[in-house]
Amino acid sequence: MRKLSWFNLTSLTFGFAFLYLPMIVLVVYSFNSNKLVTVWAGFSTKWYGELFRNEAMMDAAWVTIRVALASSTLATVLGTLAAYVLVRGGRFHGRTLFSGMLYAPLVMPDVILGLSLLLLFIAIGLDRGLLTIILAHTTFSMAYVAVVVTSRLVAFDRSLEEAALDLGCTRFEAFRLVTLPIIAPAVISGWLLGFTLSLDDLVIASFTSGPSSTTLPIKIFSAVRLGVSPEINALSAILIGIVSVGVITASLISKRAIAKRIADENRATP
Repeated sequence: MRKLSWFNLTSLTFGFAFLYLPMIVLVVYSFNSNKLVTVWAGFSTKWYGELFRNEAMMDAAWVTIRVALASSTLATVLGTLAAYVLVRGGRFHGRTLFSGMLYAPLVMPDVILGLSLLLLFIAIGLDRGLLTIILAHTTFSMAYVAVVVTSRLVAFDRSLEEAALDLGCTRFEAFRLVTLPIIAPAVISGWLLGFTLSLDDLVIASFTSGPSSTTLPIKIFSAVRLGVSPEINALSAILIGIVSVGVITASLISKRAIAKRIADENRATP
């Protein structure tokens, strides 16, 4: 195994420090007893208590959780179906247009996507609120789910489906009983990714939210304009924890699925 050189190790250390040191400092200062966020005065958890007593923040958090759950679930269903069509549909008419429209949110700037969705909702007369945020988050989350599920379907052994069809299963039953359980780790990873993306979104939600549907990132951004309070540090630390758990869980599920596939292939090899 090739060892890391001192240059590579130093570059890696500074790179990770640049990315994660500010978040570590934020989490540490969320336990600061002083109201001044930059002056350490001792360990305390009182700002977490103040945060949970802040009704405006709790309402925004509840809206964010509902949006994330609904949009990630809807995006997982639509993204999985879209990935299945792309992988198993063959060279159907309009495939290039379909795949281009599906993957467009991956490269589209958030400002452009949010503005276009806003204009669409105005054109069809749909008032901005919880529903419009869910639709907007589903739009860009679906692309990420499709990418994750497509990568798993490409490596899927279709002989398993064919065996199920030979044994009398319909195509839907073969998908439900054979394909879906095997690609389940990729589907779960896509759901977790969509949930995390929805929790973090600010730009698109700011275009598609209404007065009664303020999400947590929007609330934090509005509060920071007046100065960073210890409550914001506590809230940010909680969000970092939730996102970190989601990302680590998705990574572990993907690694477990890869290890299981390799083990199955080794057992199948004579």
